[in-house]
This record gives sequence, C-alpha cells and structure tokens, in this order.
Amino acid sequence: MKISVELTLTPLQDDFEPAIIHFIKKLRASSLKVLENPLSTQVYGDYDEVMQILTSEIKEAFQLIEKGLLYIKIVKSDRQDYEPHF
Repeated sequence: MKISVELTLTPLQDDFEPAIIHFIKKLRASSLKVLENPLSTQVYGDYDEVMQILTSEIKEAFQLIEKGLLYIKIVKSDRQDYEPHF
C-alpha cells in the first residue's frame, strides 16, 4: 500500500536549525522519495518501508532536541505527482 506523508519538525529551542537539517538529510539518504518546501517535508513510498524509516529517524531527531513538536499527515495514496487542476 502506497502512502504520502507530510512532516513538520518544530524544535522548541533557540538553536533549532541543526536538528531540522539533520532530520531532512537522513530522510534524503533513505530509499524514500523526499520532496521539501519551506514549510514541510513530504515523503512517499510503501507503508511498511515509510513507517519503519520514520520510526527510526523520528526517534533520532527527538534525541537531538530538548523539546519539540512533529506534525504528521498521512494520506493513503501516492500523491507525489499531484498538480492542482484550477
């Protein structure tokens, strides 16, 4: 089953950029399709593979920050080629 995931990591600390950059670089190095924009990172792939990688990378990201939030949206379909029709 293919899924699309939108992630927004928000460390609640002054020095937040290194943790975000590290998290995104780790996702880029994975086998997943990763797209980024200024507000979030999107990940696409097979459910089991995506969730396995996210579980590991989220844990590592949380270990690198003192406090933080991670917003996750999961869609049950591959939306990487989505283009608005208006």
